[in-house]
Amino acid sequence: MKTIKDQELISLIESLPDSMKKEVKDFVEYLLYKSRKKQNLKLSWKGGLSEYKDRFTSLELEKKALEWRIHP
Repeated sequence: MKTIKDQELISLIESLPDSMKKEVKDFVEYLLYKSRKKQNLKLSWKGGLSEYKDRFTSLELEKKALEWRIHP
């Protein structure tokens, strides 16, 4: 896959009509938001069900966790 250079990307954007540049700006802002959101994921729940590991398989535990979330 060919890597796009910054200047190449800028040239492509500059060649767009003004009305479409706004769409590019909005899309880039969305991508930035999405990338920050993924970086900020927390795993505070990690190990939260470890007390059940001897009583359930991982698949059973996954199903149980879903049940517990739906019907607390």
